[in-house]
Amino acid sequence: MSSNDPSVAPQGFHDVYHGRTVGILRWPQLDEFWDRLKNRAGDGWYLYAVGEAVPSAPAGGDEVVRFIDEIDALLRREHEHDYCGIVYADDLETPRLIKIFDPNHLGSSCGSSGQPTPPGWVVSLLPPEDVSDAMPLANNRRRWWQRLLGG
Repeated sequence: MSSNDPSVAPQGFHDVYHGRTVGILRWPQLDEFWDRLKNRAGDGWYLYAVGEAVPSAPAGGDEVVRFIDEIDALLRREHEHDYCGIVYADDLETPRLIKIFDPNHLGSSCGSSGQPTPPGWVVSLLPPEDVSDAMPLANNRRRWWQRLLGG
């Protein structure tokens, strides 16, 4: 049963955010995932940089495509591994929520330290809520985000 099955009761942002996610392990899988997401760019995605203000409205389709291109370049440049492993979604085919971890602030995403590291960015069809209690946005990431969104 897909996480987007209409027979399942609707879930709020925090339910999906704290729910089960699937990691994208290989770069070619990420390419395919981004292509699917770009095809749905106009679906009403919220782009949220954790540590910045929670967006009050979804981004436009062009803005979503630009974000995907920019975040992909950043991840490939700064995550110097032959695997991805830092992008997670509630459903890889029809995601509602995507967590993208910052390659320079991975900490313990599995939670073995008792406090999991929040993602650097959340892309969501559900209006996001603040998840930044544990991590302010680093200045270099704040500048990147503001440049990306023209702020």
